[in-house]
Amino acid sequence: MCGIVGAIANRNVCPVLLEGLYRLEYRGYDSAGMAVLTNGSIQRIRRPGKVNELDRVLEEATLTGQLGIAHTRWATHGVPAENNAHPHICNSRIAIVHNGIIENFRDLKQRQVDQGFTFTSDTDTEVIAHQIVLYLDRGHDLPGAVRATVQDLKGAYALGVIDKLEPDRLVATRSGSPLVVGLGRDENFIASDVQALLKETREFVFLENGDIVDMGRDGIRVLDAGGAEVRRESRMSDLTADATGKNGYPHYMLKEIHEQPRAVADTLEGRLVNGRIADQILGPMAEQLLDGTRAVQIVACGSSYHAGLIARFWFEELAGIPCLVDIASEFRYRKHLAQPGTLFVTISQSGETADTLAAQRQASREPYVGSLTICNVPESSLVRESDLALMTHAGPEIGVASTKAFTTQLVALLMLAILAGRRHGMPEELESRLVEQLTNLPTRINRVLEREDEIRALAGSYDSKQHSLFLGRGIHYPVAMEGALKLKEVSYIHAEAYPAGELKHGPIALVDDKIPVIAVAPNDELLEKLKSNLEEVRARGGVLHVFADIRSGFESGPDTVGIEVDAPDNAVAPIVFTIPLQLLAYHVATLKGTDVDQPRNLAKSVTVE
Repeated sequence: MCGIVGAIANRNVCPVLLEGLYRLEYRGYDSAGMAVLTNGSIQRIRRPGKVNELDRVLEEATLTGQLGIAHTRWATHGVPAENNAHPHICNSRIAIVHNGIIENFRDLKQRQVDQGFTFTSDTDTEVIAHQIVLYLDRGHDLPGAVRATVQDLKGAYALGVIDKLEPDRLVATRSGSPLVVGLGRDENFIASDVQALLKETREFVFLENGDIVDMGRDGIRVLDAGGAEVRRESRMSDLTADATGKNGYPHYMLKEIHEQPRAVADTLEGRLVNGRIADQILGPMAEQLLDGTRAVQIVACGSSYHAGLIARFWFEELAGIPCLVDIASEFRYRKHLAQPGTLFVTISQSGETADTLAAQRQASREPYVGSLTICNVPESSLVRESDLALMTHAGPEIGVASTKAFTTQLVALLMLAILAGRRHGMPEELESRLVEQLTNLPTRINRVLEREDEIRALAGSYDSKQHSLFLGRGIHYPVAMEGALKLKEVSYIHAEAYPAGELKHGPIALVDDKIPVIAVAPNDELLEKLKSNLEEVRARGGVLHVFADIRSGFESGPDTVGIEVDAPDNAVAPIVFTIPLQLLAYHVATLKGTDVDQPRNLAKSVTVE
């Protein structure tokens, strides 16, 4: 989950590297460092903490150079400390940055200790630096040494490497971890994703697993895993540097919450035609795969997993086909049976989530009818490796806690359920109603955002709270799960979600006047049962905060705070009810003074196991 950036140019690259680190900080912010080639030697500065700690030191330093690499870290091996921060240097000759995990680093380390190498960190990365020097000493050039080294590695990696004896060369490689190449005029770059380089270029090359790029100022050469020179097409990114700004909002999270009406509209644009979902939104193979789909297996992590749980109701109740949902890190390590005609569906904002990618690769060897990914990054590994892709158009999401990526995933999943339902007897009038609900969804989200002042006032009652319970029934139970996740991610309040009907099977023991109970109350067939569940909370002195549809009949009182939500009984209600829970989490976090956009211990893209 670390972020790496590198540059070779005819100018000082330090400002480019620093800007790249700031734009990659969502990937990790335990420590940061930079190394550049200056007057024939590698100069390095590293600091624990966020990138601004490194920035403060750089303001006073005289670091300058035309070749360099930099890194912002999410700690895996070794605590956040200066000696564990990247770049790592071996024998004052090479410097490397690494994103990933080397699973066999202990064996390599023992062999290297026996060979006389000295270790200065607790990381798995340092063995890579030593191994490269080992091969350089045996006569390899830098690309050859890197290629020989990665053949010794087990695990995931994206690497950037510089050698003080080769000042006109930057070498990089990837396997399992993301890496892009940015193309400039008489200068070239590497980074963990395109956002890091948008101020420098919009032309990118996306490397395949095992590729090694040998980069100079005037061009690049790509070798595949077998060592053969290959051509990888460049692509122009539609993103702009301004797309990753806060646009006047105090935090990215609040900006991204308010961007949801536009993001949902963008995800729907061009996909709704004459009251129907266009088959073509999935690409040329869509008709064949969907015609053969009899069931769906969804695999995802985090908020994307919650989106899958909601979609299960849509596939089974609306489309009439079975749907299984698994957490990717569990799915890949348990035995499972691929039923005939099952479509394998992955969900990921980044398209680089390590466990989801591994599950996809495992599924490609099993008898699924095909694979489809729902993703926000068109150049990502999941998109490239899936048979079909349904892109969300959320735009860059910088805040670590997912908001607009989650709701646009739900929009995409509902469209997919409609396409599947069309092949399993869904009446045309039902599809028309669902499409109308999707069309009106941005307006309904805007109406919820207009209640922000009420939600901000409610957040004030959480100032001294340490625990909370979230309740929902049916399709709104995973909505409650997502609300609990948001609150714990950004405010550090312990939050758990339960099906409301399970309350008396254990969780009710926690109810008292110190633990708020947050309920999602749509006006649906389970409303009366939910009201009974909430009466059980009220009878035991609990404090209720209820997000209720305006037609549900909930009223505020001494022990109940009700926030009205305009979400009539229809398929998009789970999307609408997600919005106030996001706002609640955000405003509780700001009142508690936490780092909303970069919560402790978290990173945006989980690209390691």
